[in-house]
Amino acid sequence: MNESHVDFFVIGAGSGGVRAARMAAAAGARVAVAEERALGGTCVNVGCIPKKLLVYASHVRAELADATDGYGFRAAEPDFDWPTLIANKNQEIERLNGIYQRLLEAAGVEIVRGRAVLTGPNAVRVGDRELTADHILVATGGWPAVPELPGAELGITSNEAFFLRELPRRVLIVGGGYIAVEFAGIFHGLGSEVIQLYRGPLFLRGFDDEVRRHLADEMRKQGVDLRFGANVTELAELGSAIRATLTDGSTVDVDTVLFATGRRPLTEGLGLAEAGVELGEGGEILVDEYSRSSVPSIHAIGDVTDRLALTPVAIHEAMCLSRTLFEGEPTAPDHENVPSAVFSPPPIGTVGLTETQARERYGEIDVYTSTFRALKHTLTKNTEQTFMKLVVDRASQRVVGLHMVGPEAGEIVQGFAVAIKCGATKAQFDATVGIHPTSAEELVTLREKRPDSE
Repeated sequence: MNESHVDFFVIGAGSGGVRAARMAAAAGARVAVAEERALGGTCVNVGCIPKKLLVYASHVRAELADATDGYGFRAAEPDFDWPTLIANKNQEIERLNGIYQRLLEAAGVEIVRGRAVLTGPNAVRVGDRELTADHILVATGGWPAVPELPGAELGITSNEAFFLRELPRRVLIVGGGYIAVEFAGIFHGLGSEVIQLYRGPLFLRGFDDEVRRHLADEMRKQGVDLRFGANVTELAELGSAIRATLTDGSTVDVDTVLFATGRRPLTEGLGLAEAGVELGEGGEILVDEYSRSSVPSIHAIGDVTDRLALTPVAIHEAMCLSRTLFEGEPTAPDHENVPSAVFSPPPIGTVGLTETQARERYGEIDVYTSTFRALKHTLTKNTEQTFMKLVVDRASQRVVGLHMVGPEAGEIVQGFAVAIKCGATKAQFDATVGIHPTSAEELVTLREKRPDSE
């Protein structure tokens, strides 16, 4: 056996790369995967998993307040210890790293530690080792982007936020995407004073406008200082603190500045251009519907392609690619009606089209909305409002968009996403009996069209 040749060489052992490697190996291919960092990629190490653990922690104080206000519990003011949370989080991530290693080894995939660089359409180099492959997959993901401004080196990104030695008392978050919003909720919930800046008029661009406005209202009610139409122009040291100068000339003094100003595909220095792979303006690998690059033997999935930057999407693309290359079933990934969530305070769950997108695609639509105080909060001082929305194509009566802001939004919308994917109509929603009393039942009891949707 030629030890320097494999059927399939995967660059990047994140969720997408690992799934592609395992499926290809199960189909009989000889597979190797290279990783220069920890196994599991962004999601496991500095993304979805540790972020959600910190989100859970950030809810505890509010849950205790509700328990005391309305449910008869008596407890002392909680004493939170950030180092304990981070140490426990690190232990769980290390456990997951080990699971990923065992899954690859059990599948017969060779793990090559180090940075892989393409040296041709069918060749890679990892350290001093040269390998060839019939097919190469680039699944290197993305990396946080930091704006170019004086003193930018004083800030951190989400990568470093997971390893801070102590909880900052005052935090400035720069950015308006889901990462910025989620960390604003995390730090605020754990006790930090939080200012979030976004240069645009409203954060979470691309989400439904009513969802964006509702979340902004709820976060401000909680005490997060949201400032839209604002940005940072300079950072400077101020003793042990950081002074940030804003676009209006004002300054704020904080302990930590977190840049959540987007992510860029991690393609630099991989030898892609030398191998003839065409890249987009943002450095993303351009691929066809089957995840094949401009070089037929080189493929790409996940965030590095800048399609939909979601872990389950990368896994879906990986499975489709394995079927295409090694199982004789050419399969194109389906990026339509992909559900997603933002673990904000309160969280967002969404699937399908926004109202604006639906109007552009279908013209005439019906919109159903509901805003209410969840039953859980009725015994407490908590004034949080849940928001739900259905967007319906008037001609076919298909529900083409479903959006929610409220507790367990991700869990609720995941189930409804099946209905949306199956093309469920508003009549089928109406015919479904709700589970009472739940918030989710509201989505099958909405009857009155919003007047301005006529």
